[in-house]
Amino acid sequence: MEKEQENSYHKINLNWYPGHMAKTKKQIIEDLKLIDIVVEILDARIPKSSRNPDLAVWTKGKKKIIVLNKYDLADEKENKKWISYFQKQGMSVVLTNSVSGDGINNVIKEIEKVGEENKTNFAQKGRTGRALRVMVTGIPNVGKSSFINRITKKTSAGVGNKPGFTKQKQWIRVNEKIDLMDTPGILWPKLEPEEVAINLAITGTIKDEIIEKIEVAYYLLKYLLENNREELCNRYSLKIEDIDEILSNENQMENENIMEVLYLIGKKRGALVSGGQVDEDKVANLLLDEFRSGKLGKITIEKVGD
Repeated sequence: MEKEQENSYHKINLNWYPGHMAKTKKQIIEDLKLIDIVVEILDARIPKSSRNPDLAVWTKGKKKIIVLNKYDLADEKENKKWISYFQKQGMSVVLTNSVSGDGINNVIKEIEKVGEENKTNFAQKGRTGRALRVMVTGIPNVGKSSFINRITKKTSAGVGNKPGFTKQKQWIRVNEKIDLMDTPGILWPKLEPEEVAINLAITGTIKDEIIEKIEVAYYLLKYLLENNREELCNRYSLKIEDIDEILSNENQMENENIMEVLYLIGKKRGALVSGGQVDEDKVANLLLDEFRSGKLGKITIEKVGD
């Protein structure tokens, strides 16, 4: 137990479920009675952590399309593996970049393709001409509002740079065949295991005020040192042999070694305060911002086989 504590920077226990999310849950369950197809938007870098596990229960029996958004920030090989993963579960999958609009037309085509069976049912019931009713779901800050703006070619859904910006549902017509229902981003009552909360914090889904940025940057750096060490060294002009020496120092705990690398990055980038000390907040912001913007490379944190 003592060794386990030494190797952990801090244990995150996040049990966070604002009142508006509880109301949203009830509304989504009620609205699903009207819906033909569910489009679930995920972050391609963390497909598992960005999936609300409750949605699988609420949407049981509904046709579903998985949208792996921000695919341009994720590893291309891992994108292909995740596509295969979801397809094996009988779901359609589309890669998108809702900022540039890349892949949006493919989503429209997939909705119409998946909805063909519904059209047959409508015709048998004498309801020809009814548009497909599609619910767009996703956790906060996964790019859902930008996605809706792109798919409707107008700024009909409010877009903000704060997680959980969209607050109210709204119907939006895409074309004569498709009506979309936008829903607020919703998390689930208890984010566990710990890695889920960490991954959501690293990608910016959880507000930076909820978990200390330095802690989040620590976990990101730990992951990069284990999986993308060469890219990290290239970005911050670090020597791999120096990093190897720091991490192999058995006279310090693992978290101290990782923080030493964080300080080294701070010195390299001039993230200093008076007296030449490293400004932890500044270097944490630097590391997180450069990961979230893709400057550290195309990185997928969650692998299919993990």
